[in-house]
Amino acid sequence: MNNINRDLLVMFNHELMSPQAIEHQVEMLHELLFDVERMDNLAQAHEVIDLNKYKVFNKKMLVKNIIREQELKPFVFLNCKN
Repeated sequence: MNNINRDLLVMFNHELMSPQAIEHQVEMLHELLFDVERMDNLAQAHEVIDLNKYKVFNKKMLVKNIIREQELKPFVFLNCKN
């Protein structure tokens, strides 16, 4: 898996873990974030609330299109379903 450029703050107790174990944990965290941050998963876990039209959009394609916009319109919110 290619390493994308990201800043992670990971706190470990160096006395309990070897450098190889720490590197393994960071790699596993990167893999987890790579799967979670995919657009399909992001669109499935969120909904868009548009207070201008008084509507809630749950369809993945609409949510993806709104997420891809550079700027959200006023009173349009991205809401996590969790």
